[in-house]
Amino acid sequence: MLPYFIEMTTANEKNRQEALQGIDNHKRNLNKVSAVLVDRGYTGKPFSGGVEERIEASVTVAKQSELHTFSVIPQRWVVERSFGWREKCRRLWKNYEKLLNSSLHRVVLAFIRILLNRS
Repeated sequence: MLPYFIEMTTANEKNRQEALQGIDNHKRNLNKVSAVLVDRGYTGKPFSGGVEERIEASVTVAKQSELHTFSVIPQRWVVERSFGWREKCRRLWKNYEKLLNSSLHRVVLAFIRILLNRS
């Protein structure tokens, strides 16, 4: 599964607010989405309520294992697998780009490459 949209922001922005802004920006592409998978940074009623209000989708938090042993958590695995695919592109290991827009386009190109390799 590939992401429906990709948003990048500077480090001084609040993730929850920017995620809701990204949903607003890409609402026309999200009409078939019924569930949103997020990590622990997006917990809370303001975010989940904002998602439900905008695209009528439920929010599921994929928590990491509480134990100190390795175990595969199916929902979390989807998120980590996407990061792993992206890291196959050498220029995305570190942030070499000077402009935020350049970084965004590099990530988009990486996922296009993944998509082309799958077909």
